[in-house]
Amino acid sequence: MIVRYAFTASALALAAAAAPAFAQETSEEIVVTAQRENATEVTNGGDLGALGEKDSINVPFVVRTFDDSLIANQQPLTLGEVLENDPSVRTTYAFGNAAEQFVIRGFQLFADDIGMNGLYGITPRQLVSPELYSGVQVLNGASAFLNGAAPGGTGAGGSVNLQLKRATRDPLTRVTANYISSAHLGGSVDISRRFGSNENMGVRVNAAYRSGEVAIDDEFRETLVAGGSFDWQGDNARFFLDVAFQRVEVERLRPQVVIGGDAIPTPPDSDLNYGQPFARTELRDVFALARFEYDVADNAMFYVTGGALDGNEEGIYNGITVLDAQTGAASGSANIIPARINNEAIEAGMRVNLGSTVTHEFNFGVNVNWQEFRTAFDFRESFATNLYDPVIVDLPTQSTFAFGDLDNPPVSNRSRQFSVFASDTIGLWDDRLLITGGLRLQELKAGLGDPYKADAVTPVAGIVFKPTPYTSIFANRIEALTQGPVAPNSGIDPDNPGGPTLPVTNAGAVLPPSKTVQYEIGAKIDVGIASLSLSAFEIEQPSFFLGPDPDNAGALLYSDFGRQRNRGIELFLAGELAQGLRLIAGGTVIDAELADTPGGVNEGNTALGVPDYTVNANVEWDLPFFPGLTLTGRAVHTGEQFANNENTLEIDDWTRFDLGARYVFAAAATPVTLRLTVDNVTDESYWASAYTAFPGPNERLLQGRPRTVKASVSVDF
Repeated sequence: MIVRYAFTASALALAAAAAPAFAQETSEEIVVTAQRENATEVTNGGDLGALGEKDSINVPFVVRTFDDSLIANQQPLTLGEVLENDPSVRTTYAFGNAAEQFVIRGFQLFADDIGMNGLYGITPRQLVSPELYSGVQVLNGASAFLNGAAPGGTGAGGSVNLQLKRATRDPLTRVTANYISSAHLGGSVDISRRFGSNENMGVRVNAAYRSGEVAIDDEFRETLVAGGSFDWQGDNARFFLDVAFQRVEVERLRPQVVIGGDAIPTPPDSDLNYGQPFARTELRDVFALARFEYDVADNAMFYVTGGALDGNEEGIYNGITVLDAQTGAASGSANIIPARINNEAIEAGMRVNLGSTVTHEFNFGVNVNWQEFRTAFDFRESFATNLYDPVIVDLPTQSTFAFGDLDNPPVSNRSRQFSVFASDTIGLWDDRLLITGGLRLQELKAGLGDPYKADAVTPVAGIVFKPTPYTSIFANRIEALTQGPVAPNSGIDPDNPGGPTLPVTNAGAVLPPSKTVQYEIGAKIDVGIASLSLSAFEIEQPSFFLGPDPDNAGALLYSDFGRQRNRGIELFLAGELAQGLRLIAGGTVIDAELADTPGGVNEGNTALGVPDYTVNANVEWDLPFFPGLTLTGRAVHTGEQFANNENTLEIDDWTRFDLGARYVFAAAATPVTLRLTVDNVTDESYWASAYTAFPGPNERLLQGRPRTVKASVSVDF
């Protein structure tokens, strides 16, 4: 074991320079402990909403949590860089700005629909900085019963839930300084303490600041986050309070590339920035959550949790549409879009356990989510530019289409989502067989004046059989519920991409909510130090887009035109395969097919932006012959993707390699961790995603990040 190896001469020299000499045995123990605590881990399980905190092996769903060790070791700038460790998740951007969106099992997940401590509407909606969170949880598959309908109308293929940091039993005072190429510098502090005779009170405060240009030429990012957590835990009652602030600024973002012709352009140099200097966005969010739990009896708990978000967004955005794939000739666009967000959410419920030979876990409760969104916009005249040789221009002054007061945006939408839920998990044969059934009745209300209102019931049925305490076989049927989209005012006939803009017959109408149905079967193994899951699934979701209105010549209709059916197989493995050798790996194969399309157009085609397969592997090795040193490596592979539903445009598959190392040594009795990673070590230039939230005649591509060097030093006092 590492404890038995002599401390290296280099570590001794660094420690001697930092402090007086200390016992050899003590230094070895400090290094070994710190190295193990720094190991990147994945927890199998998480918060399953109505069902509460569960180990993955005991539930009929695939759920995992990437903990803060991964965030510390990989030094991600955004949530997307955390989620790229999951083979079932890929990242793209929203329309025209830096907002990250995610693709899980081939379906989109808006940043608006990411949960926090189990509640929707509290997470910053565009970009999320990872430093505040102890875990990033991924639930594969639909979750309308578990969490309620996602307010942004996405999440059919999976959901993400963020867990804020809380005070731990072991005291923590950690200071970190970091660097990201080419000139992005920053630091963070994380302090955790517990107080009281039984350590029943806890406080955790953490903050981070970083600023400077990243590896993309002239792209500047600045982030300031701060969070505080307080908890009190009595004999039969518990209270938690979390308050946080996030401010993110991005200047000269490299935008998505719109395909304006009939060919895919070759990706430019990996670090080339074809964005404009006038483009910038500033996001400011303040959010808070509170939770109270009370044990009514030994087998019954009442809880109530609530939260609120106040968000402010200011943005001057820039887009680029390639008109000639060979020369890169393009048209640039500019628009100004401010937004104000005010959200509140609350949930209350009971959890009751009954029985001995046959057990029952009853869960029932109520959830309400309120959201108000205000916005205005000013679209400016286009200008000529080039994908490979960008033309730098000032912000155009001529307005072509505007709405609202940019300084005081009007309310554009209010929504309220109300639901009640109840479930029973029956346990037989010492809980080796677990059968779950439940219903959630949901009421969706949206719009101004005479708002749209609809309700729906979303059931769940699941079964888990455990042949041994460490293995399980599972199956589920569950649904996703999405609020109907709003029909646009105008658009272009998808059968005539080069044609004129046409009116939409049902402009402004809110379409009825739609259900997405998932069936899944699988198996899991969890032996503590390592776990594995294998599942097969089928998900069907209605497809909404513009099409010719059969009753009005020269007009379009926005409606449910057909469906998208995704079938796939997922494999995920995480754990310590041998002493000091850890692996996070997996793969997904998906067949995403368009079906029941109007007139059979695109019938049987592959849905755009859904790769046929994805593979990830993340390896860590604690060198036994060099105490304190860990080598890391990661490979991310994504298969080919069609860039349109006609399947006439396709982007190549791509592979990215990341390499790194971290080294722990002791300065006096203080562990110090040095980290160095290089993402995209071969500096590949590639189109990372062809997925877009707004499929139409002009699809979008997102270019992958260039080679990026990340370094940090952490000191645990």
